[in-house]
Amino acid sequence: MTAKKTASGLGRGLSALFEEAVRPTALPAQDAPAPSGGVLDVEVGRIRPNPDQPRTHFDEAALGELAESIAKRGVLQPILLRRRDDGYEIVAGERRWRAAQVARLHTIPAIVREIDDSAAAEIALIENVQRQDLNALEEAEGYRQLIERYGHTQDGVAQLVHKSRSHVANLLRLLDLPEAVRQSLLRGDINMGHARAVATAPDPEALIREIIAKGLSVRQAEALAKRVRPGAGTDIARGSARNYAQPADADLAALERQLGDILGLKVKVAHDGAKGTVVLHYSSLDQLDMICQRLSGEPI
Repeated sequence: MTAKKTASGLGRGLSALFEEAVRPTALPAQDAPAPSGGVLDVEVGRIRPNPDQPRTHFDEAALGELAESIAKRGVLQPILLRRRDDGYEIVAGERRWRAAQVARLHTIPAIVREIDDSAAAEIALIENVQRQDLNALEEAEGYRQLIERYGHTQDGVAQLVHKSRSHVANLLRLLDLPEAVRQSLLRGDINMGHARAVATAPDPEALIREIIAKGLSVRQAEALAKRVRPGAGTDIARGSARNYAQPADADLAALERQLGDILGLKVKVAHDGAKGTVVLHYSSLDQLDMICQRLSGEPI
């Protein structure tokens, strides 16, 4: 396996990559080497997307809104590129590049850096995870690429994106689900909690059909999955719970898991009547910084 190579500044977010930015300058001649650092106005047509971009779905409505904003105000944050023989390849900022095309811009502000394949994959994943732009399967695929292609461990990936190791492991398990279940997750018919509940069931597809048909919560889906055992056949109804009522602590446990999946952190909820506490556990100062930024509403 290739040894892990961590790009400088990744743990502190993408802002570290733009510290050398200056006023936009004219794009150099086609054969001239692209300078490292500074903001350039790069022709949109000379840019191509990253084939290893973790995000595969771009919401058309959201893209249209961004294009309208860009048409009025321009691109406020430069995208990050690396030089290729036939032009430039996007490292971070594909959504802005796509919106610029919709807005019919001829150039887009960009920073060109010398970045290897491993660091480019890390940056692309971190940008999307920090901005919560990826769905669960895209995030999982990004993690798998870092592990299988670039030699990262699950612990290493967790530290890289400031998530818990269990969050990374749970997402990776989603990639082993049947295609029908993954498509239900992509459509939003179920969430990650539902998918995780059926991951080890003998017939996840049948379970998901019942969960969707009955509109079961994650807690109810977990209770249903526990009642299904190997050899139960395809008649999932035989394993259905007649009464989905669970003790209050089971509700809290399900809530803790859901919050943990969203934040990528260990979450503890204590509830007493109409009041209680929510405790977020962090394992690094970077994770603490991420929590503070989200609570304060600052961009990550």
